[in-house]
Amino acid sequence: MERETSPRRHFIKSGMLAAASLAAGKTLSAQEQVDPEEAAVPQAGPIATPPAASNTKEGTVRDQYDGFSRFKPSRGNDPDSDYYLGKLVPGFRSTEEGPAPFVAPDLEKLPYVMKDGAKQFELVAQNVRREFLPGYEMDVWGYNGSMPGPTIEVTQGDRVRIIVHNELPEPTTVHWHGFELPVQQDGSMTLTQNPIMPGKSYVYEFDIHEAGTFFYHSHVAMQEAFGMVGWFIVHPKKVFDPPVDRDFGLIFQNFHIKANQTISNSWAMDWSWHTINGRSGPFTTPLVVKHGERVRIRLLDFSPMQHHPIHLHGHTFWLTGREGARTPKSAWIPRNTELVGVAQAAEFEFIANNPGDWMFHCHMVHHMMNHMVEQVGPRIREGANVDAYMTNLDQRPPVDMKHSEGFATPGYPQGMQGMQMSEKFMKAIWSRREVQGMRATWPKSVHGLMTLLRVLPDDLYQQVMETDDVPKGAIFEEIVQRFGTPGTYQKAPMMKMGH
Repeated sequence: MERETSPRRHFIKSGMLAAASLAAGKTLSAQEQVDPEEAAVPQAGPIATPPAASNTKEGTVRDQYDGFSRFKPSRGNDPDSDYYLGKLVPGFRSTEEGPAPFVAPDLEKLPYVMKDGAKQFELVAQNVRREFLPGYEMDVWGYNGSMPGPTIEVTQGDRVRIIVHNELPEPTTVHWHGFELPVQQDGSMTLTQNPIMPGKSYVYEFDIHEAGTFFYHSHVAMQEAFGMVGWFIVHPKKVFDPPVDRDFGLIFQNFHIKANQTISNSWAMDWSWHTINGRSGPFTTPLVVKHGERVRIRLLDFSPMQHHPIHLHGHTFWLTGREGARTPKSAWIPRNTELVGVAQAAEFEFIANNPGDWMFHCHMVHHMMNHMVEQVGPRIREGANVDAYMTNLDQRPPVDMKHSEGFATPGYPQGMQGMQMSEKFMKAIWSRREVQGMRATWPKSVHGLMTLLRVLPDDLYQQVMETDDVPKGAIFEEIVQRFGTPGTYQKAPMMKMGH
């Protein structure tokens, strides 16, 4: 390929022009569509024009591979090619740099000290208060103040020592899920060890000979349902080929917590709250990557009893492994949706060749909501506020039975209610760097087991992740200008809440 005509070069050139427009406070033709209401929203100061830096290491990676482009949606020419759908297209990171850093949004890593030739960790089993959504704090159980617990991250061949302290009011053990270890270290309560009694500690120690996606969890059923789980990532001695630029981890969980409760019913057969790494959409933190990068997402279903069909928009990913081991390349499967069962972990890899803000979610409809209450049939929804009755119980004002025309439609309404997007709520949602520049209305569509994948050109990535106060909608509109059809774009109305 001639370098001057490559999509990468064209993208960088157009990116410089567009970035300069953003820096000048202009979003190209979108400026003409500015809503007066939005104009009243305080805007950030001028966005610094970033250098047109390329994360391409010239001469080490290519733009196109047998018809597959890392910079635009494409499938390649031959399904039998190693590069079909980006199967073996490498990231920008070389294998010599070691594994890409593992990132589990909204979760911390568990520190360790080297002692007597082992990486020594300390886990504290305890009750935890976790804010599923802004203002919705739930009483769950976890480790070291977190639910899910902090991530244990080691390298194949390490010896590990994990000291577990029990601050729960009942016995517990910790199972190291998937590891082939000495039976005394397996953590199966009463089968292989005595319970760790309240206030007591126990030391696990073993060598790690495998590599891949593992996790740890309590081996008491009710405690598992309360959230006691955490990542245990083992990087291979030899970095997997092709190397990835990003390595994310998402733990999907379900809880049954009634509207007037903060404690889950661990015996429930259905589930009303859904979390990814302990947060519900739209409080889940988006995965932000650079255009053209190779991305790995590790996904663990630690729900009590429900499986999750996981769907990614805008991309086709390869299923490259399960929790047991990395799958041989000849058996990798291209997917848009993959069913992940209870206690299974799946690994997805793809080239982020389609810029935009993309949904990444469980496709079960009950899992795309939060805090549900049953609303089946034509129930009274208009005037649902009961304040008028509560302030005048003696006279009991008559019920207004008038219905809008929509009530004539069987099944109407069954919209979701129960989550109050107050001003304080929205401020918290928008407070995170990863959501800067998204459409003003994005929080209305991301609930429950839903998060987002943001694929951004280098300069826009820098503005989102390294600068502050990017105006709402600016990044998305810029992507539309560069890669979409600006003439048909309708600007998002500003939400009425002050945020």
